[in-house]
Amino acid sequence: MNRRELVLALADRADTDRRSADEMLSSLVDIITETVSTGEVVAISGFAKFARVDRAARMGRNPQTGQPIKIKASRKARITPLKAFKDSVMTGKRPAKKAAA
Repeated sequence: MNRRELVLALADRADTDRRSADEMLSSLVDIITETVSTGEVVAISGFAKFARVDRAARMGRNPQTGQPIKIKASRKARITPLKAFKDSVMTGKRPAKKAAA
């Protein structure tokens, strides 16, 4: 499923037009990106956790020459699927909705 197909599915599920669905999806992606870039974690229960991981500088080795090289400190994004999502993928069934309290 690509972005266009996702927008169409979102518009259908949310009973809205494609433009509104596209704006919702863009806003969601922007919010997650902005929040994670500041170092905060975004957790969407039942789906995934988005986090920034800071990697320290370290020594590595050039695989061709065997020479030691210095690898700079870097940052990367980590997306961790949560249990309900993993279980749903493994069984092929959607998770049961929890009753409202």
